[in-house]
Amino acid sequence: MTRDPWEDLFAMIDGRRGELVDLAQALIRFPTVNPPGEAYRPCAEFIGRRLSARGFAVEYVHAAGTPGDSERHPRINVIARRDGAARGPCVHFNSHIDVVQTGAGWTLDPFAAILKDGKIYGRGACDMKGGLAASIIAVEALIDSGASLPGTLEISGTVDEESGGYGGVHYLAERGWFSPPRVDHVIIPEPLNVDRVCIGHRGVWWAEIETHGRMAHGSMPFLGDCAVRHMNAVIDRLERDLYPKLVARRTSMPVVPSGARHSTLNLNSIHGGQAESLGYPAPCVPDSCRLVIDRRVLIEESMDGVKSEVRELLEQLVREREGFTYDLRDIFEVQPTMADRNGPVARSTAAAIRRVIGREAEFVCSPGTYDQKHIDRIGKLRDCIAYGPGILDLAHQPDEYVLIEDMVNSAKVMAMAARSLLFGTA
Repeated sequence: MTRDPWEDLFAMIDGRRGELVDLAQALIRFPTVNPPGEAYRPCAEFIGRRLSARGFAVEYVHAAGTPGDSERHPRINVIARRDGAARGPCVHFNSHIDVVQTGAGWTLDPFAAILKDGKIYGRGACDMKGGLAASIIAVEALIDSGASLPGTLEISGTVDEESGGYGGVHYLAERGWFSPPRVDHVIIPEPLNVDRVCIGHRGVWWAEIETHGRMAHGSMPFLGDCAVRHMNAVIDRLERDLYPKLVARRTSMPVVPSGARHSTLNLNSIHGGQAESLGYPAPCVPDSCRLVIDRRVLIEESMDGVKSEVRELLEQLVREREGFTYDLRDIFEVQPTMADRNGPVARSTAAAIRRVIGREAEFVCSPGTYDQKHIDRIGKLRDCIAYGPGILDLAHQPDEYVLIEDMVNSAKVMAMAARSLLFGTA
């Protein structure tokens, strides 16, 4: 009976299950909270030391001058590269090392990396230090498998993904770290469930609407003009005219969950009037009110069209509402992106899922953005997908966890996909 050629590789990863758990726990114990960007340097250096000992050339890149960078909180990225025995493609695994604030509701220490019932608990366990650990074990097992590997393997630990990636992948992409011919294929081990291949994400437009008024004494509001009331008119118009249009739009992108296959608009925050003092409100008519909006964009929509429909709604109010004036300011925008599901990295990962998990891969797109946006838009590298362990719904939640079995299986998938890409058999 012919032996399955992948069995030795998979057995090697199974044999490193304990090492994988230890590595994930060690990574979680670095409290790399963003903001402000704690413990970036020691976490990056921990990754670098491990990979340097395995023959990788390691570089640390300080994203000086990027948002949040300071002497106390330097934006330190680590990139490790190992060339093979012959020329060939470069397969890169990119993980972000930053995690969001812990927040309330935890029943376990968020940075103790508690092992319980086949799960590792902790902030970042799911998003995405479990994926980072799995990618490192996958690559190390591939190196130790005895095969003479062509091409190049790279692993990076980058920062600030949770705040836009400007000190991480954005900075590196601007400087050619994620562009062909230096890199050919990228897998980002984000937590999108172990049987899914994420080929892209919706776009986003963050903006601020400010309505203006005229200050007066709160006991005589008729002498002023209330900016908050003007903002109420804006929200009413959004509810009446824009939200029904968004619900009616549906994308061909395989976005999960299904509710995100529509255009969406979130009202992130609203700020109006003078600040309270000693627990008491200011006795003034508000002369300013600001609303931050989060518009998620489908691949069938144009960013110009998305902005125009909001501006036209505001212009209608200028014409119809006495005293209405406004400012509309862009904060951040990203175009939707979607890789080819038949491209090499998506195809090889799907084949590995079929072999390891035993079922067909589901191709999905993310409702929110992640660092693929910078690799695609700035790096001009389209063969990029997200695949990793972790249940998407657990990201950023209290008592976040990653299943050990998912980490092991995803390591097998990543190792198999990388080998196929290196040998050009994807």
